Amino acid sequence: MGSNLVEELLKAGYRVRVFDTPAASRTNLASVEARIEFCGGDFLNAQDLDAALREIDFVFHLVGTTLPADSNSRPSFDLQSNVIGTVGLLEACARHRVTRLVFASSGGTVYGEPGKIPIPEDHPTDPLCSYGISKLTIEKYLQLFHRLYGLDYTVLRIANPYGRYQKSSSGQGIITALLAKIREGQTITIWGDGSVVRDYIYIDDVCSAFVKALTHTSAHRIFNIGTGIGTSIADLLVKIARVTGMEPKTEYSAGRSVDVSTNVLDPARANQYLGWCAQTDCDTGLRKTWDWICSDRMHSATVGSQ
Repeated sequence: MGSNLVEELLKAGYRVRVFDTPAASRTNLASVEARIEFCGGDFLNAQDLDAALREIDFVFHLVGTTLPADSNSRPSFDLQSNVIGTVGLLEACARHRVTRLVFASSGGTVYGEPGKIPIPEDHPTDPLCSYGISKLTIEKYLQLFHRLYGLDYTVLRIANPYGRYQKSSSGQGIITALLAKIREGQTITIWGDGSVVRDYIYIDDVCSAFVKALTHTSAHRIFNIGTGIGTSIADLLVKIARVTGMEPKTEYSAGRSVDVSTNVLDPARANQYLGWCAQTDCDTGLRKTWDWICSDRMHSATVGSQ
């Protein structure tokens, strides 16, 4: 998401500083590298954060060190690297009087098993994994820092994003993983029976929401960023076969305990108060992602992408 967001911010006329580990690959940013400032550092180091935040008006917090599927095996690491790290970031934002922080939360994990579909922002939160608990805890710390220091913030609870620059081997992003395996003629492992339903949102629509989150004047601070349309894994495979012209080779494995049966977000609040709605339907997004995967650029960009 970070690489795509950088491009979108530049298009919107913002000056951009990217904060990442010093060894992070900048391949995805090659076309815009001359127009951005790169600041390498450690997310858990206060001095590095101070250096990154000097003369900064807005912060997008996309740093994450765990995935939903494996976070329950390392909850202490999740807490230390994500929650405690973010509290340090918020302290630095307060010191530098950052105007607004936009946080990439998880619409796919903070709600848990839904009581209604589509899921509105006021739905009870009951995460099934440490990843979702961390995201929700960070949301609460944002609220606290707003009360204590006046730090303005917006939380985007993002559904299931996909599109260019997404690493097919990251363990997150089923569409990119499926398309990459099809291109290589590999067998696809499906967790469960294919009935799991998700809300897939193309990366351009996510980035549009990020930019709009900078300037909205609504009293609301938490927004679902999704399409409001659910697609099962079985239906997704049919769509993918149609887009690629290739029939996926599949095998099925037992479902995972961290996966809820259905997750579809209600984007009505974002429609009304951000002036945002998803513009890319699933077939179009699949086609764009497939074209990118089939390009030479994908194979260089997926290694260590932002």
